[in-house]
Amino acid sequence: MAPIVTGRSLDFISHSVAQTQRIGERLGRLLQGGDLICLEGELGTGKTCLVQGIGRGLGIASAIASPTFIIASEYPVPNHRYKFYHIDLYRIETVAEARAAGLEDYFYGDGICVIEWAERVRELLPEERLWITLHYIGDTKRALLFKPQGKRYEELLQRFRAKAFGSQ
Repeated sequence: MAPIVTGRSLDFISHSVAQTQRIGERLGRLLQGGDLICLEGELGTGKTCLVQGIGRGLGIASAIASPTFIIASEYPVPNHRYKFYHIDLYRIETVAEARAAGLEDYFYGDGICVIEWAERVRELLPEERLWITLHYIGDTKRALLFKPQGKRYEELLQRFRAKAFGSQ
């Protein structure tokens, strides 16, 4: 999983579900209240696997499943006052639907918010965020592209790169 660093982005290949979850776990250990992680990718590209790893990295012991039908799941983060919000926008078709559901409260809140299908509400999201695009390559391989937007997320990506891949 040798990373390719281009400018401020990070691009690499995961070779298994377990590896995608480990990447998420390493990222989760670095997150703090108020962080926003946006996931984009077709069905089956590993978005939920990545979220499961993020939850593990935050110390969440309960099973994390995609909240496709309920849209949002909340998990308390051990030893912190904020929560982990897992949002799945697969069933949301318009920005108006997202607004009506009150999802902006999650995007701008104090918790850690991870959104699957984030591209569906791009115009509602804060400008500063970490955008992760996942692509299907083969039965077990997925490409992940991390693109930080804003100083907090540039620093987060630098720390993540160092923790996950060693100094670059």
